[in-house]
Amino acid sequence: MKFTLNWLKQHLDTDASIEVVAEKLTDIGLEIEGVTDRAAALADIRVAHIEEAGQHPDADRLKLCRVNTGEKIIQVVCGAPNARTGLKVALAQPGAIIPIDGSKLKPGKIRGIESQGMMCSTRELCLGEDHDGIIELPEDAEIGAPVASVLGADDPILEIGLTPNRPDCTGVRGIARDLAAAGIGTLKADPRQEPVAGAFDSPIGVTISTEIASNNAVPAFYGRYIRGVKNTESPEWLKARLEAIGLRPISALVDITNLVTHDLGRPLHVFDADKLSGDINVRYATNGEKIAALDNREYELSDSMVVIADQAKALGIGGIIGGEETGCLEETTNVFVECALFDPISIAKTGRKLQINSDARYRFERGVDPQSVAWGMEVATHLITEICGGEVSHVVKAGEVPNPRNAFDLRIDRIRELGGVAVEADRAIEILKSLGFEVSGSAPVINAVAPTWRPDIIGEADLVEEVLRIVGYDKIPTVPLERETSLPVPALSPFQKRVGLTRRVLASRGLYETVTWSFTDSRWAKLFGELKDGLYLANPISSDLDIMRPNALINMIAAAGRNQARGFSDLALFEVGPEFFGDQPGDQRLVAAGLRSGATTPRSWTGSRRDVDVFDVKADAEALIEALGTSAANVQVNTDGAPEWYHPGRSAALQLGPKNVLGYFGELHPKVLKALGVKGRVVAFELFVENVPMPKKKGTARPALNASSFQSVERDFAFLLDEAVKAEAIIKAAKGADRNLITDVTIFDLYAGKGIEDGKKSLAFSITLQPTKATLTEEEIEAVCKKVVEAVEKATGGSLRA
Repeated sequence: MKFTLNWLKQHLDTDASIEVVAEKLTDIGLEIEGVTDRAAALADIRVAHIEEAGQHPDADRLKLCRVNTGEKIIQVVCGAPNARTGLKVALAQPGAIIPIDGSKLKPGKIRGIESQGMMCSTRELCLGEDHDGIIELPEDAEIGAPVASVLGADDPILEIGLTPNRPDCTGVRGIARDLAAAGIGTLKADPRQEPVAGAFDSPIGVTISTEIASNNAVPAFYGRYIRGVKNTESPEWLKARLEAIGLRPISALVDITNLVTHDLGRPLHVFDADKLSGDINVRYATNGEKIAALDNREYELSDSMVVIADQAKALGIGGIIGGEETGCLEETTNVFVECALFDPISIAKTGRKLQINSDARYRFERGVDPQSVAWGMEVATHLITEICGGEVSHVVKAGEVPNPRNAFDLRIDRIRELGGVAVEADRAIEILKSLGFEVSGSAPVINAVAPTWRPDIIGEADLVEEVLRIVGYDKIPTVPLERETSLPVPALSPFQKRVGLTRRVLASRGLYETVTWSFTDSRWAKLFGELKDGLYLANPISSDLDIMRPNALINMIAAAGRNQARGFSDLALFEVGPEFFGDQPGDQRLVAAGLRSGATTPRSWTGSRRDVDVFDVKADAEALIEALGTSAANVQVNTDGAPEWYHPGRSAALQLGPKNVLGYFGELHPKVLKALGVKGRVVAFELFVENVPMPKKKGTARPALNASSFQSVERDFAFLLDEAVKAEAIIKAAKGADRNLITDVTIFDLYAGKGIEDGKKSLAFSITLQPTKATLTEEEIEAVCKKVVEAVEKATGGSLRA
């Protein structure tokens, strides 16, 4: 939001300097992003007078001018068509800095004739876009005076970083109101808001379609016919204000709408009434309907977009941009002024879909003062009749202007409790009233009715904030927190430490961390289960990020597709972040998710390259479980527990008991990969960090190393089993045969085929025996092996192969 100091003073009676104003704006929450002193940039440019303008002897389009600087007469060669005798100009002499490019002017020769200066255009001085001729200064401008003071360019420009919750400050008057409340001057009355009596009935009426009215997309629409106007060039004061904030003056009628938009935060639109076909109708567009807009682009509309139409066609996209066909030109004599109120969500959706960023959209999607529908029309009428003349009609109306009057109780003590500053009741009342609140009651509890231009006030805490920011956040005392113990409390909780550990473990396994959006495309999200209504965003930042992500893998799979498209097929990614399954507190969980695709290693002459498989991501998940303090040996693999976005038969769930699901791993379903633009096979895992039990508290010292000095022994076994028997059952049975001696069980061979009957398989494993008291005798080894065979046969129904 940009404005000049003098513009601000049109609403604020103050003698405060630019430095004081800038500091106070930041203090009250309207942070200054920059202050531009245009006078400093024009310090070298002075008023000069062309004493004589003659023809250059060697160039038809150049003029040789004798120019009076106030100190001497110099010779200047100029190619501007409007350079003439008697003209007051903006002159830069050698050594001056030219604002447009920062270059230092040097004397030179043009077509053999020496030129001792340069007469500047508005573009060269960064005061506008006109470069067809040099600036023509007023005849009474003093020769030698700074050009900045003559052109009104000595007025500094302020720019504030406006937060979305302050729609009242999208106009200069709202900013002036805040400064007045903070003690920087007094807010002036605005006589332009006084009603203007109509002299006749408008020949153009307005209606709002039933569908629009039922959805409350356009609560109110006012219009007024003004005949006999003269669309002249805007007065200098109006052009200067617009140019100061980077807008190009077009014509008086267009400039007036731009002025009201930035001055009062009230967007308007003016139609050439003679180009309208009957009454105005506010309706939804039809699918495929097109409109040529004022930005010289044609837009194709859909049936969710509001349009302002006459009886023949759409004239403009409601609340965003007007149409080119009914725009006001120099020959316009009759106009129809639009002043309407639009639903912020509807405006935001349409603007994003069409990718239009207009000043009107910026204000409507933040929330325009509903009452401005009435007074905005009066302001526009005053300005148009003053500058362009004309006779005005009665106002035509459709819909009802809402009058939101949200009232909240403020307990005076809550200011101190929430903000740390004790404020007297009288002072709090004074501040709220100066900000436009209607206040009643007295301490200890007062009642405040929020003004219609403050939709962000939704509770008592907001009233506390309003009082505090005007009092000054710098008034909040610095209070040290008392320690409950003599030792500092750890900055991170045990669970927060687990999150960091999770990232380190996965990174150490060669996966690259990604950080993706917490929201995603609802079309993708539907592939990951049923979606609740509470997950959809009311005001998404993009049409393809319209829902909170129900699964952490979604955006990571899409990221894999983008990497593939750029030639990176061997991927190993992970993310630790939330996924959402409702709109209530606690309806989210922390997930560590990862995926792998392509090959495990780059191509090599050793031939060690292989494609990733489910066992790679199973190893990732188990390594993480171990690092978080739970033995992976205790985790059951449920091949029937994986959800639908995994490939059936090539995925499983990791569980601790029948109810505690720790996560999933496996190959992703081809339909999911196709929908997200990923080629080939992708394996992934999800681990719900909160479901992994916290390790039991232990002492900080490491346990003593209990290394055995006796030789370990390995023995191999091969069993004939049913195909349905899981290797996990064999490992558990073998380990349980003698937990004191058997320290490891490893599967090393699987065979099915020739020599093995149908429905059977041969599974070979090795056990490791580690004695701690004495070297094992052959008899002791055989006794343990016999226990192993019996345990496996009992657990699996298999038989030892000969």
